[in-house]
Amino acid sequence: MRTARTSWRTCALGAAALAALLSSTACNPGIADTKNPTTPTPAATPTTTPSTAGTAQPSATTGAGPSAGGTVACNDNDLSITTSVWRQDSGQHLLITATNFTDKPCTLYHYPYIGFGAVIDGPLDPMGSAPQAIATIGPKEKAYAGLFLFRGSERTVAVEAVSIGYQDRALHSNKESAMLDVALSKEIGSLSVAADARVTYWNRDLGAVEDLLFRSGTR
Repeated sequence: MRTARTSWRTCALGAAALAALLSSTACNPGIADTKNPTTPTPAATPTTTPSTAGTAQPSATTGAGPSAGGTVACNDNDLSITTSVWRQDSGQHLLITATNFTDKPCTLYHYPYIGFGAVIDGPLDPMGSAPQAIATIGPKEKAYAGLFLFRGSERTVAVEAVSIGYQDRALHSNKESAMLDVALSKEIGSLSVAADARVTYWNRDLGAVEDLLFRSGTR
């Protein structure tokens, strides 16, 4: 149909320029569109044409946030961090929630650097694969990361605080920067952590984090 519409326009312009020389049958739209002899579709139809932009691979300039392109990396000065656990959980998981309390968007790249002070060496290795979109959060918006702390048969130690750090666009950037200690919520008290604990990538979709954490056998 797109080819037919182009032919029709070309013919119409020729007729306007050479009206004195061409016969009335020279610009018959039916000849230009023999397979689809209906009236050509108007040019303003972008809403019916699928956009190829949505199929691009994720990058540092794409994301789930309202202003994902070109946003700066989040840091300690942009975020409020809270920790929580799930009811009826065996204590094997911890949820980290980051809330942007500024008036500008920022991006939580890759996964958080997590440590437990001198108790367990950090940062923890990531679990699962990176999400389809980076976690860009606007003012008052949230992103999540989850910790898988131990398996039932693993030896654990008790910790009462979590250390957290943030990456820039480049994977593994800022790894030598100091991490900030975050006290656990009073409802949690302390955590049991194994040496092989893992952390998920940042994600604005809490359900995706939970699915990864609670999927049987995933680490």
